[in-house]
Amino acid sequence: MHIEYEEFETIEDLLMYMASAAPPMKNTMPINSYKGYVMSFIPLSPSTGETYLMLYVKDSLEPGIYEFDVSSKSFKKVESVERADKVYFISLTPKRNTIADIAIENL
Repeated sequence: MHIEYEEFETIEDLLMYMASAAPPMKNTMPINSYKGYVMSFIPLSPSTGETYLMLYVKDSLEPGIYEFDVSSKSFKKVESVERADKVYFISLTPKRNTIADIAIENL
């Protein structure tokens, strides 16, 4: 497995990248808060699963739903997905993430 990396300064920058790079996706995207990093993995070779892009920032988020407003570049924790004009991120904290473990080790 090969992992490419893209590091961001802030969680807002990471969410802005993900919101702009993935418009064809649903307006709800999962992210992981794991071992001091907020991250997402994008498969760069979907057919083989051999190469991933790790988007990350050194920070953490509580598990839950976060509403992100692109125009103000801000996010807040919410109870539910309510608005079609906002992008939502679901923050998960896995007990174990083997891809993340390998990626973090190789940083």
